[in-house]
Amino acid sequence: MKNILVVVTNISKYPNLERATGLWLGEAVHFVDQMEKEGYKIVYVSPKGGYTSIDPHSLQPDQMTELDWQYYSNDDFLNKLGATLSAEDVNPEDYDAIYYTGGHGVMWDFPNDEKLQNIASKIYDNGGIVSAVCHGTVGLLNIKNAAGNYLIADKKVAGFANTEEIALGLDKIVPFLTEDELVNRGANYVKGEDWAAFAVVDDRVVTGQNPASGGAVAKGVLKLLKSAR
Repeated sequence: MKNILVVVTNISKYPNLERATGLWLGEAVHFVDQMEKEGYKIVYVSPKGGYTSIDPHSLQPDQMTELDWQYYSNDDFLNKLGATLSAEDVNPEDYDAIYYTGGHGVMWDFPNDEKLQNIASKIYDNGGIVSAVCHGTVGLLNIKNAAGNYLIADKKVAGFANTEEIALGLDKIVPFLTEDELVNRGANYVKGEDWAAFAVVDDRVVTGQNPASGGAVAKGVLKLLKSAR
């Protein structure tokens, strides 16, 4: 099978602020690159399908690595972001794992998307992996397992920290704080240092804290995939 489903946002602007948002580029790139090197095919999906914008703040020189520039200059990669699948186009049986990317836009279109939740739940029930990074962990908030309980309840989970959101000055702009809502769903929230790469694996749920953590999530997912072979 060897297919990985990568979820990206359709939100290109904060609904309550004159500021652009979208996919945080590095959170896709540093996960995708490791998966592709291991022979996995990446398929991109978004709540509505079609185009996903890239958060311009993620393209600032201090945020971009050489790898990010390689992907940002790759027409095939950019074309895929411009023509993502919608949830209706996805058969969960085809995927080994699902990975939710971040960028602040996801705060408005990930949490209540029942179709994506159902896809993730089925991938998990089939023995697959549910993973996310940074704000993308809000996509996990309302996923339920076969027993009808929140998937992240009683699991160690990382995600964008309150201290990091406050440092950006966006804690009063976002509809809720990621860390708080993970805790409200019964997750055992864990974190590393602010802005440093940090990821945690609990059962088949792999989550990362912030934009620096996509590669760390990929390592956790690959370790699980290899152990399952």
